[in-house]
Amino acid sequence: AATGMDALTHAIEGYITKAAWELSDMFEIEAIRLINKYLRTAVYDPKNPKGRSGMALAQYVAGMAFSIVGLGLVHGMAHPMGSLHDVPHGVANALLLPTIMEFNMPTRIEKYGVIAQHMGVDTQGMSAAEAAQAAVDAVRALSIKVGIPQHLSDLGITEKDIDALADQAIEDVCTPGNPRLVTRQDIVDLYKKVL
Repeated sequence: AATGMDALTHAIEGYITKAAWELSDMFEIEAIRLINKYLRTAVYDPKNPKGRSGMALAQYVAGMAFSIVGLGLVHGMAHPMGSLHDVPHGVANALLLPTIMEFNMPTRIEKYGVIAQHMGVDTQGMSAAEAAQAAVDAVRALSIKVGIPQHLSDLGITEKDIDALADQAIEDVCTPGNPRLVTRQDIVDLYKKVL
């Protein structure tokens, strides 16, 4: 579940990062589609070869693109959670992803509609804002479905830990790739939102 959601984070962040372009978009969109199709099977029916091979392909395809275009704030905030609190990387990404998608939504609203469609949402008749929110909701629902914790407090992180996390996150190599300009205070606020 955690590594699968990590792959989804790679795909979504690679799709919306500042450096994304047409070729990387093709790979990331396909990775999102494959993960939506196969992650539940890989988690709940682990001996099913279709689920495993589907996720193996999805993570590889996502990696082909993000390794060229970079990532963003989800990874920037997840890395300190691992280094300071030993939180598994995929769990940290999955927990943060929907909330940071909401933060970034104004900068990539049309792309969020595409994400929603490849997460299985019928966006026909929705406004751009509704489709974008549907993308966030679909990602959060998948995270919950595969058993990812939804709060930092579930992982033993408290409000007193946030300053140290934010200090590392603002300096993380992935943070500058975020499509929306981010300040240290934004990072503090986002950590508190998922506390």
